[in-house]
Amino acid sequence: MKYAIVDFRIDNEEEQNLRKLGLDIIKCPPCKKLYDSICGHPDILTFFINNKKAVVHKDIDTDFIKKLNSINVEVLLSKNSLSDSYPRDVILNALNLPDFFVHKLKYTDPTVINNIENKKLINVNQGYTKCSCAVICKDALITSDISISRALKNESIDVLLIPPGDILLPGLDYGFIGGSCGAFDNYVVFFGNLKYYSYGSEVLKFLEKHNMKPVFLRDGKLIDRGSIFFI
Repeated sequence: MKYAIVDFRIDNEEEQNLRKLGLDIIKCPPCKKLYDSICGHPDILTFFINNKKAVVHKDIDTDFIKKLNSINVEVLLSKNSLSDSYPRDVILNALNLPDFFVHKLKYTDPTVINNIENKKLINVNQGYTKCSCAVICKDALITSDISISRALKNESIDVLLIPPGDILLPGLDYGFIGGSCGAFDNYVVFFGNLKYYSYGSEVLKFLEKHNMKPVFLRDGKLIDRGSIFFI
């Protein structure tokens, strides 16, 4: 069984379409220390070292930890607490690739840094690193952040750089491409449909280039729900 880690606020249509992919759903509970727009975002509340080990914010509901434990995921607690002021809301929002760990490293929680092994650490200016990146496969991603694009192109990662904007994030001006999707097997699963996205055709071409198929969980504009993690 594969599991999708999602914001507790996904709607019924999104949830049912995830289940049609053969996935079970684990919802991240809200963090009261964060502002509403991101309070349930998996990429803010958790960091998956791999499919068997995760770091979660130290104040998370213990039922969530028990759920991860029940599917054989070891859970570590962050050293620091989240809060709604930057940079304390980005302590777990790092990008984890097979060979690279990418974040604004001075803001990364020590529990995360201490558990990263055999990877090159890459410092970028963007603290919302995972939000900003849609990982398509192990050596390709999409981002609207120039500092991330430049850093990873130097590491032979194929990067599609797109302009920011045109992604919903209730309560804020716009969301990020990374927060609108997640990849597993040969699928990239989106909260929304790329036909309503200004740069949808570029994204579709990039997916085709890397032999990945889009799945749209609902009809409508893309919405940033804090990424989907598949384990």
